[in-house]
Amino acid sequence: MSYLKFDKAQLVNTEYSLQREFLRTNKAGSFASSTIINCNTRKYHGLLICPINTFNGQNHVLLSSVDETLIQRGAEFNLGIHRYPGTYQPRGHKYISEYEVDPTPAITYQVGDIKLKKEQLLVEKEQRILIKYTLLEAQSPTVIRFQPFVAFRNIHDLTRANMTANTRTGKVNNGISLKLYEGFPTLYMQTSRESEFIHVPDWYHDIEYTEEKKRGYDCHEDLFVPGYFELRMKKEVPIIFAAGTKVANPAFMVRQFNAEIKKWVSRDSFERCMDNAAELSIARKGKATSVINGLPFLSYSERNTYLAIPGLCLARNDEKTFLSILDATSQKLLHRFSPDPSLNNERTSVDVPLWFFWTLQKYIEYGADKKNVWQKYKRTLKTILNTYQQGSHLPIDLHDNGLLWVRQKGVTWMKVRNNGTFLQQRMGYLVEINALWYNAVCFTLELAATTRDRTFISKWKDLPEKITNSFNAVFWNAEKEYLADYATDDYTSWSTRPNMLFAASLPHSCLQAEQKKTILDKIERDLLTPRGLRTLSPDNPDYVGIINGNEYERNKSFHNGSVFPWLFGHYADAYLSLYKNSGIAHIKRLYEGFEDCVNEHGIGSISQLYDGNPPYKPNEATSYALSVAEIIRVGKMIDNLTKELSE
Repeated sequence: MSYLKFDKAQLVNTEYSLQREFLRTNKAGSFASSTIINCNTRKYHGLLICPINTFNGQNHVLLSSVDETLIQRGAEFNLGIHRYPGTYQPRGHKYISEYEVDPTPAITYQVGDIKLKKEQLLVEKEQRILIKYTLLEAQSPTVIRFQPFVAFRNIHDLTRANMTANTRTGKVNNGISLKLYEGFPTLYMQTSRESEFIHVPDWYHDIEYTEEKKRGYDCHEDLFVPGYFELRMKKEVPIIFAAGTKVANPAFMVRQFNAEIKKWVSRDSFERCMDNAAELSIARKGKATSVINGLPFLSYSERNTYLAIPGLCLARNDEKTFLSILDATSQKLLHRFSPDPSLNNERTSVDVPLWFFWTLQKYIEYGADKKNVWQKYKRTLKTILNTYQQGSHLPIDLHDNGLLWVRQKGVTWMKVRNNGTFLQQRMGYLVEINALWYNAVCFTLELAATTRDRTFISKWKDLPEKITNSFNAVFWNAEKEYLADYATDDYTSWSTRPNMLFAASLPHSCLQAEQKKTILDKIERDLLTPRGLRTLSPDNPDYVGIINGNEYERNKSFHNGSVFPWLFGHYADAYLSLYKNSGIAHIKRLYEGFEDCVNEHGIGSISQLYDGNPPYKPNEATSYALSVAEIIRVGKMIDNLTKELSE
């Protein structure tokens, strides 16, 4: 039995099936995504979504969906499903008997005596989707009809019927060509066997995307259908429907499908699901390699790249990809601190460069030589520290007490806004910024010592002790036994948030072991859930435990109670560092609990965030690189410690 599989009772229940989405990517930058019953509920869903060079490489939906109709003895059975205002039409999901994910999404339909299997995959290095249909059972001659719905639009937009679209089609081998608008590539839709294309151009109006509607966004779209293909099926003889930006050779389509399907990683365990999800998160375009922040709608985050690549790459023994990404981003860091005023927006995220140090620390833990790391990256490390010390190009000041003072709001990962106003009023001394600052200074001194860089050591050696004393004076409260979230001249916030965790989890810490223990106890009581850490304690009056409503309402919950799985990785760092081998069982139990996630939202992956209240419903991006990365990293930590115990 497949590890990821759904039965008929689950599939015909739209409350269940529409909450579960598949996602596949390829090395050409394309992806396909929809619900497991192929009813699009987001504007980000589609069967062929490609980066378009003429539009700055942004992703665009070319092929939205394909409706199939089976025809037997004059009766027609439409297997498609679309949401229109107040109704679903057609309701082809009622014919689905089974859905499998491994090795590629596959749906089995049962219509009377007809049994049809549909499999779909993206070609690895082409902007092309192949959909394979196999007639498993049939007592009478059976015809299949393909009706493609096309969009030709940016993934963040919606399209409407218009007179500008070029609805004319061209003829190619076993198919048609179509390009609705200038600037787009031509879309070629073909079948592996000879078929008849009936040109019946029409717009289908007011297709509704329920996930966009929930968020209060525009949620209705008109999609264009150029006509339909028809061909007779033979039992056990597969037919391929292909859609791509280059003409395909129909004679090789079945062979290509069979060759491509062998390349996919089998998702027959939780660990293999995570490995596959990690690959989905890494974009390789030519010589450039980067991390896709979250699919289907998030693109790139420099912060999350530093945080994710130890898990996405090193924990999977892919040092080459790690270095490819790290070296490219280290050059961006140097550019960030140039006098170029166009970089002012990038420079406001003051925690981002400090995470670069943590990423290098994880590289050394992996086995990199300290001396080599120092020689290669010392210019970047020194530039960052000197810039923070001087406060140039950054909204920060280094005070005489050794701590960094942040002059404006919205400069860390907690920077959600409503109507231009930051929802978290965090400025002044921020606990995670100064924990990262201390770690960065200590780590750089550690590296500098490998080559006896006396000039650097002499300049910075007295700062760690100063930071330690000031950090504890500002943030630690002996009665509360945990750290303040931030402090200004006239106010100290004692809201229980996960930002204090980093003071306990980073390799270099200002805290003693007993302080770390009480902080972890506080986090376990107020923030720890089976899906990661809450962003605010439920005891706080600002706590929002359910992510729901329009954009304004959802933003209020984002960092006021929502659970982020990636924080679990840093909790595991702190816990295992403190309790060593005796802490393995606790972390392993929490790690194993994440296995349930792979059937909940993005099939085979971990979502971006979860409700703070039970049952911890998943939300936002269905496959979030940082969530996946940190779960992989924790799994590797557990494996390494378990092996050490057995030796």
